[in-house]
Amino acid sequence: MAENQNVADQASTLNDERATRLAKRAALFEAGQNPYPEHSEIEDYVVDIEAKYADLADGEDTEDVVKIGGRVVAKRGQGKIMFIVVRDATAEIQLFCRINDMDEAAWSTLKALDLGDILGVTGVVVRTKRGQLSVAPKSATLLSKAVRPLPEKFHGLSDKETRYRQRYVDLIANDDVRETFRKRSQILSTFRRFMESDGYMEVETPILQTIQGGATAKPFITHFNALDQECYLRIATELHLKRCIVGGFERVFEIGRIFRNEGMDPKHNPEFTTVELYQAYTDFNGMMDLFEDLLSSAAQKILGTYQVEWQGEQIDLTPGWPRMPMHEAVKQYCGIDFMAITSDEEAVAAAKSIGVELPETAEKTWGNALYECFDQKVEEKLIQPTFITMHPVDVSPLAKRSPKDPRLTERFELFICHSEMGNAFSELNDPIDQKQRFQKQVELRAKGDSEAGMMDEDYINALEYGLPPTGGLGIGIDRCVMLLTNSDTIREVILFPTMKPLDKPESAKRAAAGTNCAVPAAEQGPVDFSKVEIEPLFQEFVDFETFAKSDFRAVKVKECTAVPKSKKLLKFVLDDGTGEDRVILSGIHDTYEPEELVGKTLIAITNLPPRKMMGIDSCGMIISAVHHEEGVEKLHCLMVDDHIPAGAKLY
Repeated sequence: MAENQNVADQASTLNDERATRLAKRAALFEAGQNPYPEHSEIEDYVVDIEAKYADLADGEDTEDVVKIGGRVVAKRGQGKIMFIVVRDATAEIQLFCRINDMDEAAWSTLKALDLGDILGVTGVVVRTKRGQLSVAPKSATLLSKAVRPLPEKFHGLSDKETRYRQRYVDLIANDDVRETFRKRSQILSTFRRFMESDGYMEVETPILQTIQGGATAKPFITHFNALDQECYLRIATELHLKRCIVGGFERVFEIGRIFRNEGMDPKHNPEFTTVELYQAYTDFNGMMDLFEDLLSSAAQKILGTYQVEWQGEQIDLTPGWPRMPMHEAVKQYCGIDFMAITSDEEAVAAAKSIGVELPETAEKTWGNALYECFDQKVEEKLIQPTFITMHPVDVSPLAKRSPKDPRLTERFELFICHSEMGNAFSELNDPIDQKQRFQKQVELRAKGDSEAGMMDEDYINALEYGLPPTGGLGIGIDRCVMLLTNSDTIREVILFPTMKPLDKPESAKRAAAGTNCAVPAAEQGPVDFSKVEIEPLFQEFVDFETFAKSDFRAVKVKECTAVPKSKKLLKFVLDDGTGEDRVILSGIHDTYEPEELVGKTLIAITNLPPRKMMGIDSCGMIISAVHHEEGVEKLHCLMVDDHIPAGAKLY
């Protein structure tokens, strides 16, 4: 109750202050003063003033006139002297305001300022007796009246949900956030200059495409009205860039947005930025050299060091990163020598022996078993920069086969702190082999794998004209920014990350399931229980002592994401009141999208033994209510009042 009252008091204060500011705005208009003038004269920036007058003595005035503008972030003083701090795009500076230095109108403007207002000032540079470099205003103009107060009286904005939704306020309130996005701009610029200096030409390829290809991912689907045609937002730039190589451009790259209709978690956002590059007459070894040089030199240029901290780990980006074939990594970390296994059945059994299950849609092959062992058991152990090479052909439809072992491809992924940073290979340029691999993707798609690629006849046509030996590389810009800014989540490095709308209507899945957890049952309308089919009650009794051992607890959903390669499983990271995160997997993705469950209070059994599901330990069970209507299963995840604390026990 106290927390709710505090929120209500804050809202009331905000409304009162906004009303006061709106009244000030109205009064200015009534007095014939426009608080949003069309023109301003800003000629100088704080950082330049600080550099130029660094040696100005304490108590010394100059006659040098400057014209600056910025947001008011602090204000104090009374009587004939005021001190106001304004911030422009470069830094903050104090205004040393003296009533005798300006006319009455300018003084009135300064007195009436609120924090957050944007001000233009013409004045002279001085240094106060206490040593503070300042501008002494001669005139002042209100350039924009802020009618909303800055958060917490400018002590900062800390609520992550609000920060991401209102990034503009986040940028105003938090210096470190502004610095993160300055570094992001530097990183993009550094990558672009690196590529250009190495002879690469920047090109642009279509975002709207008629074929889903270039990666294994679920696309966003849209409709092109003029052609009455279904289209996809691109999931990769690869196939068009390689067409450029066919056409005779030997080095091309593109920095651009990619769109994948998948879950959101600390490493994934539905739209993200990549740089993809392709170079004729090289291979994946050349791409490894380039990637290592690019990322390490960016760290040195932007941070001045190869040593960075990320996710609580000390990362050494000094060039000379290890290169390890995938089968060697699995042998080292899992104890299985896949190179000594010759049959698919033996490989799948070996994977199962260490708790690795293959996805429902994956063929039970040697290559898929090797890849899943790596994906589920090894990736999480890779902290320092490591190139994992020689991926199975089963999961590499666009990569050239290894001449030493046709089961493998000349492909690598770079991992840092158990995160994939980039993907590259010696590009497959045999049109017949490529068509056969596309056909394999088509077959997987027919079996229900919505992430599998389509047949791209035009790309095959391009290959038939001849693609020279080519190396290609795709780099996740957002993860590189996370690394070089020590950011824990991708939302910290994307200015405007995708967020669930606050007024989001019920999802199509829950509508189809007859479920709307956001609306109280009394408001959802009458339910026709005559159609409900209930399973018979168990006839066998359970003694009370056994039942009492089941630990039912209220849990808060901190994170919820779709489990890769599974159509049904959602991975929950839960607060169970112990202070340590609990992970539980639940097969309810048919009914719920992960983002709509974040923040909810659920019920879980917490003392079940851990159970491997898709290589992940599931420590408990989320409780749902299930019934059938006319043969169709209906599922409701049990959600309770958010006032119930995490860890509350059910009796």
